[in-house]
Amino acid sequence: MEFIDELLANNQTFAASLPAHHLDVHPIRKLAVVTCMDSRLDVFAALGLRDGEAHILRNAGGVITDDVIRSLAVSQRRLGTREVMLIHHTDCGMQTLSDDGFRAELQEATGVAPAFAIESFADVDADVRQSILRVRRSAFLPHRDVVRGFVYDVDTHRLKEIHVTAE
Repeated sequence: MEFIDELLANNQTFAASLPAHHLDVHPIRKLAVVTCMDSRLDVFAALGLRDGEAHILRNAGGVITDDVIRSLAVSQRRLGTREVMLIHHTDCGMQTLSDDGFRAELQEATGVAPAFAIESFADVDADVRQSILRVRRSAFLPHRDVVRGFVYDVDTHRLKEIHVTAE
């Protein structure tokens, strides 16, 4: 049996244990969280969020890419979010590779250079600052006044806020 089959069985048990109910598509807290895809970060548990309270956007490194801006634009302009919380974390896999090295690896394996940016980084705090600025500077986002960035420590599970001193 594949692991996905086990997950499907888990879903059947989960769904059977809950009453059917419909949540509004608009997040109650008017919050969008952008974070890394790392499996050690349980965003709902770490922040005390419940279903229906926030949009959660995840990718490798929690990077603010064009696609994240696209999702935030939909989140804000059509679904009512007004605040953005960025969460990077310690011991991130994106710190273990280089843009040029990974790009070359992908090209060697496939024969095609990737069209997307790799967005690796060495300094997690600096990358959070860059991410904050990318959100604050995006003309596609009408709500850029409450954008805050954090680093989640995967060992202590605590958040450290990162501030941008100058724009």
